[in-house]
Amino acid sequence: MLDSNSSVVTDELEYSKTPISMVLTTNFHDFPALEFFNIPFTHHVEIFSTVKDIQARNFYIKKTFEEHLSVEKLKSLIKAESHMVKIIPNNFSTSLTNSNFAKKAVTMFKDEYILDFINVEELGVRDLEDVDERVVEKQIIHNIKNFIMTFGKDFAFIGNQYHLEIYDKEFFPDLLFFNRELNAMVVVELKMGDFKTSYLAQLTTYLRILDDKVKKPHENPSIGIVLCKSANKNFVEYVIQDYKKPMGVATFKTSDEMSEKLRNALPDIEELRKLIN
Repeated sequence: MLDSNSSVVTDELEYSKTPISMVLTTNFHDFPALEFFNIPFTHHVEIFSTVKDIQARNFYIKKTFEEHLSVEKLKSLIKAESHMVKIIPNNFSTSLTNSNFAKKAVTMFKDEYILDFINVEELGVRDLEDVDERVVEKQIIHNIKNFIMTFGKDFAFIGNQYHLEIYDKEFFPDLLFFNRELNAMVVVELKMGDFKTSYLAQLTTYLRILDDKVKKPHENPSIGIVLCKSANKNFVEYVIQDYKKPMGVATFKTSDEMSEKLRNALPDIEELRKLIN
């Protein structure tokens, strides 16, 4: 029989008591009770042994439950400090009349994405600014599963350069998705440079045609995302409120631009293949 003060028993007691102590000291209005009691114990051990902030713990508990995360994927998210992701600059609260839909849209998108499957060196150029937008688009299409995994949950790819036509005028949005959680189409425009207000006008046209000609009666209004290399968040938030169509502006980085810390936190190619399969 093991002594109750042995290191093995003590360690096990510490792990088993940690979640309960958290429950007793947490504001129950914020505590994700359903998610807490429906994720594996091994995930609890990882969260409570490595994450100290209670709100961050809540974030990873919800994330594990909603996306059925493996322990390895959970570890990579914690290392990348995913709970620190900032809210995407957007106009959802003013352009969407349904407040619940607007809240879902806000939480669905990040303000920055790491497109680690795009490697500038492999493309044979020195600087990402020298890469044409169509080249990046092709890289995304070639790695569409990776992109969807990076972009978020419940996204289904509809197509690239999707043909839209109105009054004999043709338009071709870069990437078109459908999101099951939002029950809405999401159009993504890729831009290699700094954010420009003209991008919002371009998106407005796409969204108007999508809602008039493509959207089904039971679907929610389409959402537009500008995905560009850089953007002044304060400026975007200032100008985007005057647009009536729901839109947001996010930025992206490639593998060549990531810090060593972040690069090490992300899964390698073999891990990604396992996740995809």
